[in-house]
Amino acid sequence: MPIVRAAHLLLLVLAALPPLAAAAATAGQTAAQLRELRERIERVSREVGRDALEKDRLAATLRDAELAVAAARRDLDGLHAEELSHSAQRAALAAERERERLGLQARRSALAQQLRVAYLLGRNEPLQLLLNQQDPAQASRMFAWYGYFGRARAGQIAAIAERMLRIDGLDAALAEQEAKLAQLQSDSRAQLQRLERGRDQRQQALASLQAEARSRTASLERLRSQQADLERLLRELSRAVRPSGPLDNASAFGRLRGQLDWPVAGRLAASFGEQRASGVNWQGTVVSTTRGAPVHAVSGGRVIYADWLPGLGLLTIVDHGAGYLSLYGYNDTLRKAAGESVQGGEVIATAGDSGGRSEPQLYFEIRHAGKPLDPRPWFRRRAPE
Repeated sequence: MPIVRAAHLLLLVLAALPPLAAAAATAGQTAAQLRELRERIERVSREVGRDALEKDRLAATLRDAELAVAAARRDLDGLHAEELSHSAQRAALAAERERERLGLQARRSALAQQLRVAYLLGRNEPLQLLLNQQDPAQASRMFAWYGYFGRARAGQIAAIAERMLRIDGLDAALAEQEAKLAQLQSDSRAQLQRLERGRDQRQQALASLQAEARSRTASLERLRSQQADLERLLRELSRAVRPSGPLDNASAFGRLRGQLDWPVAGRLAASFGEQRASGVNWQGTVVSTTRGAPVHAVSGGRVIYADWLPGLGLLTIVDHGAGYLSLYGYNDTLRKAAGESVQGGEVIATAGDSGGRSEPQLYFEIRHAGKPLDPRPWFRRRAPE
C-alpha cells in the first residue's frame, strides 16, 4: 500500500507540472511585456523631451534647475523620515532603559532587605540550630527556610547582574542611535544647502524667462510650442502603448463621469476653455494648492509618463484604458515611474510649482481618444476642497 500511495502522489505531481509550467511561462511573458512597454515609453520620453528642449534653451535651463530642486527635496524628505524613525527608536530604547533601571533599583532594594534580615538572624544561627537539637521538626523547618532564603538571595543577585548587562546593552544601542541621528542631521544640512542652490538656479532661469516673456509675441510662441510638444508626446505615447481595446465611452472609466474626486485639495484657479493668451485656451483645470499636497490618481490605471515637460514641469500621465488619459502637471515630486500600475486614490505625486509657476498649483486634464475634455463634469463636487 505505501508503494501504491507513493505512485499515486507521483502521478498527481506530474499532472500538475504542465499548468505550473504554463503559469511560469505566462508570468515570464508578462514581465517581458512590461519591460518592453517601459522601454518604449522611455524612448518616447527621451526623444520628445530632447526635441522640445533643443527648441527652447531657457526651458532646458529651467528643467535642470527644477529637477535638481526636486531631487534635493526628495532626498531631504527621505532623510527627515529616516530621522523620525531613528528618533522613535531612540525614544523606545530610552524608555526601555528607564524600565530596566527601575527594575534594577527594585531588585537591589529587595536584596538589601534580605541582607538586613540575615544580619539580624546572625551568622551562626543555622549552626546553633544543629547543635541544640531541641525540636528536630522545628530545626528541619528552619533549615528548609534558610535554604529557600539562600536560593532567593542567589536569584536576586543573578537577576541584578542580568539587568546590569541589559542596561549596558541599551546604553550601547542608545549611543549608536544618537550617532546615526547626528549623521542624519549633518546629511540634512547638506541636502538643505543643495536645495537652496537649486532654488537659486531656478530663480535665475525664471528671471530669464520672464525677461523674454515681456515680448507678447515670444510669450505666445512659447505657449503654442509647449502645447505642440504635449500633443506630440501624447501621439507618440499612444503609438507606444497600443491600446488593447476599442475607444469606448462605456468603459470602466467612462462610467465614472460625475463620480470622481478631485486629485488635490485647493482652490480652482483656471477652468477648461478659459483664455490663457490670445488664441490659446486652457485644455484642463488649474488648482491652487499648498506645496507638497498629495496628488491622487482619480482612477486606477497605468502610468505611461513621469518626467519633466516644458510648460507642465514634472508631469504624470495615467492611462485608464479605452482611450482615457488623466494628466497631472506642475508637480513638486513624482511618486510613480512609467510602467507602474496605480489604484484610484493612490498618491502619485506631490503638488509644486515646476514648469515655471509662481505658486504651488496642480494642472489636471482628462483626454479621450486624444481629445481634451472639460474635467469639471467628471467630479462629484463642483470645486476642490
